[in-house]
Amino acid sequence: MKIEFVHDVICSFCFPMSPRMRKIDEKYNNVEITHRSFALAWDISNFKAMFGSHEAVKPEVLGHWEQANQNDDLSRFNIEGMREQEFLFPTSKLPLIAAKAAGRFGGEHAYWEAFDALQHALFVDNKDIADPIVIEAVIGNTSLDFEQWKQLFEDPQTEQDVQSDLDFVRSKGINSVPALIVEDKYLINGAQPQKVIEKTLEDIAEKENLQLNTGFQMIGGQGEACRMEDGQWKCD
Repeated sequence: MKIEFVHDVICSFCFPMSPRMRKIDEKYNNVEITHRSFALAWDISNFKAMFGSHEAVKPEVLGHWEQANQNDDLSRFNIEGMREQEFLFPTSKLPLIAAKAAGRFGGEHAYWEAFDALQHALFVDNKDIADPIVIEAVIGNTSLDFEQWKQLFEDPQTEQDVQSDLDFVRSKGINSVPALIVEDKYLINGAQPQKVIEKTLEDIAEKENLQLNTGFQMIGGQGEACRMEDGQWKCD
């Protein structure tokens, strides 16, 4: 099953959705998750158009954080910590490029690692993830190859790849995140509970005659047996 996970690094409801999708990735071995960029505010001009000024963004958005914190299974948002920060609310552009740079050399899981690290830096650590110095520090604390990442972060093609994602989601009529595009046919909108996501995917799989898991399912536990381990014959 093909799932396109559409999200923005600065999106508060994408923060609780990401660990739920990781559980989907772990539970179903025949699911392919692709990350797609969505920009709530590509640059400051978008904030000014929506809120009247860049300064007006944070007080409004922190109200969204309170709602998202109730949605989050672990209630991880540090709302008061963010309120105390002096920097203005970050835009989408540079953190989206940072995540895409990771994906260009490391694939979807590298993208995901960068995305989650940047979201944690914003929502929990209250860092300005639109600041290139902050972005570099966040990526430097991941398992990603920093030099390889930085080369691609500075490569203009990476921004073009993000723009391609934005064009794609616009072509699909997506105007809010998080969103899941399933099999290029179904849309799951918003930060749904884990059980709802799983039930919806299972319903789609049944309708489309798809297998969410391939191979054998273990039933009845593990009995005693003999096996080969590192070229040696071992028995319980």
